[in-house]
Amino acid sequence: MSLNYYKSLILAAWRGLLANKRRSLLTALGVIIGVAAVVTIVAIGNGAQALILSEVQSFGSNLIGVLPGKSETTGPPASVFGVTITTLTTADAEAMADKKNLPHVKSVAPFAQGAGTLNWQGVTYSTNLSGTGVDYIATEGGNLATGRWFTADEDSALARVVILGDTARTQLFGNSDPLGQQIKIGNAFFQVIGTMQKKGSSGTMDVDDRVFLPVQTMQKIISGTNYLGLIHMQVDDSKNINQTITDLTNLLRARHNITDQSGNSDDFSVRSGAQAISILTTITDALKYFLAAMAALSLLVGGIGIMNIMLIRVTERTREIGLRKAVGARYQDILSQFLTEATVLTLSGGVIGIIVGIGMSWLVSVVATYLDYTWPLVISAWSIVIAVAVSTSIGLIFGLYPARKAARLDPIEALRYE
Repeated sequence: MSLNYYKSLILAAWRGLLANKRRSLLTALGVIIGVAAVVTIVAIGNGAQALILSEVQSFGSNLIGVLPGKSETTGPPASVFGVTITTLTTADAEAMADKKNLPHVKSVAPFAQGAGTLNWQGVTYSTNLSGTGVDYIATEGGNLATGRWFTADEDSALARVVILGDTARTQLFGNSDPLGQQIKIGNAFFQVIGTMQKKGSSGTMDVDDRVFLPVQTMQKIISGTNYLGLIHMQVDDSKNINQTITDLTNLLRARHNITDQSGNSDDFSVRSGAQAISILTTITDALKYFLAAMAALSLLVGGIGIMNIMLIRVTERTREIGLRKAVGARYQDILSQFLTEATVLTLSGGVIGIIVGIGMSWLVSVVATYLDYTWPLVISAWSIVIAVAVSTSIGLIFGLYPARKAARLDPIEALRYE
């Protein structure tokens, strides 16, 4: 068949669809919504993934994290999901900071996290409490705005001193100078010895909305625990990451009396920044594709709508089909005509859906940026290709039955149809 033949089929299909614009638009609505949802969800997933990974990368490629509890190679330990595991201690962190054990480690920051309500002169504010070590800034970055950090002696002596994040400082003190002031956390009084410079949001979390205090003070006075939730360390050079992970693993196995060298009995997990990025990418990809698959189910509904309207069109044009067959139209001609109409309808819906999806993705990016999130607009080429391919396939699949029904009509019976 010539190119002109197919061109005439497409033009005829367009004329048929434009003859009843409203019905055609409503019929294609399911495809439009499905394609727009897939494109939007994939774009939002890409933006969220880029945001999360950029925050992880901002900590530096030389960062190593130790979490309590064993995990699989490609997944996080149970402690990430809120399960309390008590296998890491401050003594472990002190051993990691010893150059004799880990010569390439520059600094170590243990963490004992919690929540508490601050009180100052009748003003109360609930925030996050971070018990940490003297090398927190060297490990995690950031700077003091005013005052000083606590010392190792203050940590050992369970000193009741705190450093306020910028949000916590503003909420509790407003424009007043907090240095030297006594605030109450729970039933204990603490002296403010410093404030942190504003860092901004990290993903959906305000990293300035917390209070820092010595880790042992946090454990003994606030939470009544003797374990850590996390240990971070900075390595002197990225080329020493793998060696440090090996040395760290051997150190913790020796300290925890683990003789099994296979890793199956480990009660801790060691991850580098690169490994964390890989794990986060795997998790966010799985979530993104799952949501996209759920959104694509609406395309099935759109396909059923296409089939229904094509059956109606066959009924409406029964006499026309009979006349065409009477003057020599073949089975293949009628089949091609109706399949082309269904395909053009769904493909048009797919194109509109892509445009709507890109517009919605752009709007989400603009709103997120306005809310001070670094949210890039990432439109995946494969999501557009798949959307076009799927919408075309729906036209062929769901248009096949009505097309075959039209092609099989008996010309004499069709001409008699009222």
